[in-house]
Amino acid sequence: MVDYKLLVALAAVIEHGGFERAASHLGLSQSAVSQRIKLLEARLGTAALVRSAPPQATAAGQRLLNHVQQVRLLERDLQADLPQIADQGGRTRLRVALNADSLATWWAAAVSGWCEQQQVLLDLQVEDQDVGLRRMRSGEVAACLCAAEQPVAGARSVLLGQMPYLAVASPAFVQRHFAEGLQGLAAPEMARVPAVVFGPDDQLQHRFVQQFGVVGEFDYHLCPSSEGFVRMLEAGVGWGMVPALQVTDALATGRLQQLLPGQALQVPLYWHYWRNGGQLLNGLTEQLLRLAPTLLR
Repeated sequence: MVDYKLLVALAAVIEHGGFERAASHLGLSQSAVSQRIKLLEARLGTAALVRSAPPQATAAGQRLLNHVQQVRLLERDLQADLPQIADQGGRTRLRVALNADSLATWWAAAVSGWCEQQQVLLDLQVEDQDVGLRRMRSGEVAACLCAAEQPVAGARSVLLGQMPYLAVASPAFVQRHFAEGLQGLAAPEMARVPAVVFGPDDQLQHRFVQQFGVVGEFDYHLCPSSEGFVRMLEAGVGWGMVPALQVTDALATGRLQQLLPGQALQVPLYWHYWRNGGQLLNGLTEQLLRLAPTLLR
């Protein structure tokens, strides 16, 4: 049988990014947490953690983390059915990976009522929409919002809708770099016009410049902040791909303008959740399926 004290220690080290913070969260000494991990690994006969900064789960550790996530959710269902065994721990904490643009636009409106009704605290892990599924695959989260359709083993995925992205820049930037329009630009010229990219996994700007023949490197700033991203564009630092929901006011007031009016890049958003996630995840899935299509418009 699995000793759940050992699994809880493993999950705490991963979720809190180290042994010291895990020990503080569990009310144990750092040495006690370390001993629990060593005992777990001795029983497994293999390593559960890579001792990096922060620690990372091995393949075996990922399987155990997935198990812990699902057990937590199933225990919540059991406590709801048998209140006499419920603890007094208060609200349930749910770890979810999602892209920064959803967090900056429609996500809060979709889940606010549900969180209060279900007494849930969200622990949000922000990842690009193209790579967010890695958090779920590693066992760090119970659900994930991303652009990938194929679920990991033991999970389901449902399409919530399409998020339209627009290529925008400030009027001054457009006048400076695109006074003659975009269609006449050769690939070398387009590659030298500075863009703003959210992070190394953000490929939206790459997809946009490909239609102008740019298939290699191009000039860009890195700005890993959704709000800061838009501020950079408004200040004329570069051009970028932004959710239409996020720049409605900026377009209406003229602070930003589209590089290709009437054209949007549609990015699908899939919700991934564990099959054995219990009533809590099923309820959140129903909530998102009901509200997301309207909020994404």
